[in-house]
Amino acid sequence: MTSESIPIASTGLVVFDLYEGARDSIVERGMSLQPSIALVERCRDLKIPIFFTRPVHRTDGHDLARTQPDMDRQHRRYGDDHPHSMVPSASAGSPDTFPLREFNAGPDDYDITKHRWSAFHGTSLDLSLRTAGVDTILLIGGTTHIGVAATLYSARDLDYQIYVVQDCCHGPKGELASLIDDIFPQICHVRTSKEVIAALR
Repeated sequence: MTSESIPIASTGLVVFDLYEGARDSIVERGMSLQPSIALVERCRDLKIPIFFTRPVHRTDGHDLARTQPDMDRQHRRYGDDHPHSMVPSASAGSPDTFPLREFNAGPDDYDITKHRWSAFHGTSLDLSLRTAGVDTILLIGGTTHIGVAATLYSARDLDYQIYVVQDCCHGPKGELASLIDDIFPQICHVRTSKEVIAALR
């Protein structure tokens, strides 16, 4: 991997849904934020644009997805005793929707608010990446088997080059391992944060 080169001038970092409202689930899944913090800081040093995505919904839930699933994210089946909620976990204006404070998100970063799993669906992300001259995406965040995967598939179909940074992603261990080891490498590059930082030239 030492000879690999990621072009600084055409690369952007997409930080998928690492926001304050997700802090508890990140901690519960044992994800260390240090690799992500180090990658964000290195990208800032290199003037690589950073795109923070975050879910922001109306308090009445009218902009939530209407698709009815069989079970929730804890694999509990929906039914009369466990109805599918149409109330957002965090709504517009809530501090819970802001990027994790450790990232020190500021006015030079891109703020991409979204209503669906893919960070491209109905957002300004594609336009913002292209106007910034980005054709290579570094993708980090969680939950990997849901939003990161949806965003990766969209980015692939839009012909971006993609690096998923494996130690900067979180999710349930089984789903995460399957994606990182077996599925994502068929779609994009999968690297550690140290490998990505070393390749940024």
